[in-house]
Amino acid sequence: MHDFRTSSVVVVDFGAQYAQLIARRVRELHVYSEIVSHDITYEELVELDPKGIILSGGPKSVNEPGAPRLDKRIFEMGVPMLGICYGAQLIASELGGIVEKNSKGEYGRVELAAEGHGILLSHSPLSQIVWMSHFDAISKAPSGFTVTASTASTPVAVMENPARGIYGVQYHPEVGHTEFGQQLLGNFLADAVGAEASWTSYSIIEDSLSSLRNRIGSERVICALSGGVDSSVAAALVHEAVGDQLVCVFVDTGLMRDGERETVEKTFRDQFKIELIVVDASQKFFSLLKDVTDPEEKRKIIGATFIRVFEDVAQEIEGAKYLVQGTLYPDVIESGTKTAAKIKSHHNVGGLPDDMNFELVEPLRLLFKDEVRAVGKELGLPEKIVWRQPFPGPGLAVRIVGDVTPERVEILRQADAIVQEEIENAGLTRSLWQSFAVLAAIKSVGVMGDERTYAYPIVLRAVTSHDAMTADWARLPYEVLESISSRVIAEVPGVNRVVYDITSKPPGTIEWE
Repeated sequence: MHDFRTSSVVVVDFGAQYAQLIARRVRELHVYSEIVSHDITYEELVELDPKGIILSGGPKSVNEPGAPRLDKRIFEMGVPMLGICYGAQLIASELGGIVEKNSKGEYGRVELAAEGHGILLSHSPLSQIVWMSHFDAISKAPSGFTVTASTASTPVAVMENPARGIYGVQYHPEVGHTEFGQQLLGNFLADAVGAEASWTSYSIIEDSLSSLRNRIGSERVICALSGGVDSSVAAALVHEAVGDQLVCVFVDTGLMRDGERETVEKTFRDQFKIELIVVDASQKFFSLLKDVTDPEEKRKIIGATFIRVFEDVAQEIEGAKYLVQGTLYPDVIESGTKTAAKIKSHHNVGGLPDDMNFELVEPLRLLFKDEVRAVGKELGLPEKIVWRQPFPGPGLAVRIVGDVTPERVEILRQADAIVQEEIENAGLTRSLWQSFAVLAAIKSVGVMGDERTYAYPIVLRAVTSHDAMTADWARLPYEVLESISSRVIAEVPGVNRVVYDITSKPPGTIEWE
């Protein structure tokens, strides 16, 4: 088995909005990366044995009392290090340079002027556009560092000390607006770290299969299968690893997309010959969700109920010890880490009950969505499943703002089916991260057929994104918006208005709840 972690890079998170993006950019260069908190100890970092360290940006000033720092011994480890924004300022501050408040901050696109290529700027122009977001700046580099680039307001925009293997950039190479940012990260990984480009879908599968077989042994396994790409890839991986020891369970919560149950049965039972149990628990879920409006409470109820349903099924499956779930890295990050505030509990992370009777197996826990799709393709899953848009584990319950009732779910399900059909007809499915309908449990006045109506609005949400950590609202063509609106109002009883959400993430989230 190939161990991709022998070329791993650790991203130290100082509370930056872009820390996850840095890790993803490194993985795009086929080098495994993982995120750790800035309060990691020297001993803990040594135990990880990284081949490279990247210090993220952060909201603080290094000159503030209580600003996050690192154990000084980490700078003496001899492991190649790249500081980005706050990370670069921390390097300068710790190693004898000077960081002070600029006369004015730099935000957005800025022209960088390089005096020489050095290691970080090799194979890129001496003049280029970079993305800045800072008020403090390095006014003097530490002794032994060469300043290779500056901007009009930042005298030390890039600094290098190849002898110590320590580098710093004031701007954000991980952001798409920086023209040659990926080149810079690639230069650091190849020329400073000497990392092997071994993180591929093949290596992920190879490592996962070995880990699954070692952990599961001869035990029987239940897989929570929803039909989405995450649970489908998780199921395919586990089936590849342990074969008939796997039993997939599809729980019909009554909160699924149109045709979900039929698609799952056709794909996994008929096509892949995987043992599949279908449980209709819709009445149970609706009963428990009655009069519940708080989204966190909805998620907790749904997560706990899922587990209880699985426990009931497990009693009929002799020796079922493990529960497989399609938890992804962004799920883990958003559910709260030491450096990431909890945005929302994902039903399969923060929503699990403490007294659960299964041991969890989460083979996708370290993967971003694009990596999951690549693994799915490598495993031979159908394109239709691999390229399915993300769907929340709690289903349509968290796309209804208000009480969850069978009537409202059916209205939303019909409206969402029209959205998916029109987006697909327009050839936009792959260019969007997600497109879906939301039902707000309020009513407004309308006019249909010369009669007054008092009905629900449907909110259309469509975003573009790379990893769901950030997202931009999609600029859908007017004719697509018109077609969706016309069809929803004409074909879905109980709806008289369609509105379009043009909020990006941040400040909004992709889902409404």
